Amino acid sequence: MIIRKSQKDIEQMQRSGAVLAAAHDLLATKVAVGVTTRELDTIAEEFIREHGGVGTFKGYQGFPAVLCTSVNEKVVHGIPDDEPLAEGDLLSIDCGVTLRGWVSDSARSYVVGGTGGSEAQRLIDAAYDSLDAGIAACQPGARMGDVGHAVQAVAEAAGFHVIRKLVGHGVGRNMHEDPQVPNYGTAGQGIVLEPGYVIALEPMIAVGTIEIVEDEQDGWSIYSADGSLTAHVEHTIAITADGPLVLTASA
Repeated sequence: MIIRKSQKDIEQMQRSGAVLAAAHDLLATKVAVGVTTRELDTIAEEFIREHGGVGTFKGYQGFPAVLCTSVNEKVVHGIPDDEPLAEGDLLSIDCGVTLRGWVSDSARSYVVGGTGGSEAQRLIDAAYDSLDAGIAACQPGARMGDVGHAVQAVAEAAGFHVIRKLVGHGVGRNMHEDPQVPNYGTAGQGIVLEPGYVIALEPMIAVGTIEIVEDEQDGWSIYSADGSLTAHVEHTIAITADGPLVLTASA
């Protein structure tokens, strides 16, 4: 069942999203060669708590950290560790914030050291472009297939591939709510988007195969099956009568 949010609910979620966006903005200044993802996790947790929120991911089904930090072929759910980041690494940072009971969820990807023109940067650029296209399709009266089709078309036009076994989701009082939000689809199909729906749209795209494998040791990390680079970006979006409202945008 899809839980529709009132205008007041959406305003509360936007406050949560503002804290999350500010946390991401801070992390963007800290991503560098030699930094560890555990250090980034500590920075994020302290910042979120200082601003009255809590990290939604920490403790969720036993997850041990505030951030999911996924490097190179790791798609999502990477656990922060003490391995220093290296020049040219592709780092995806996913984070959730709960503020006054309302959840926001977003992810950003980086090339460590800012290696412009690399395949990693082209992949990230395509991920953001596909996210923008998906957001633009989040119009009241549109269908979920329109959103997925928009994401898929941009990613594939850039020469990359949408990972299909991982999808976005509704968000609100809980981190995962209905509906599922695929990053692929057929225009004109799927549920109708209505004002009051709030979704986490999160393209996950790869250089190579769309197949994934799970890490049997840590029970969380998910990798591209062929070891190719992946990127993950995400925003929390409210469907309003006036169109999409991004709740996790920077100020």
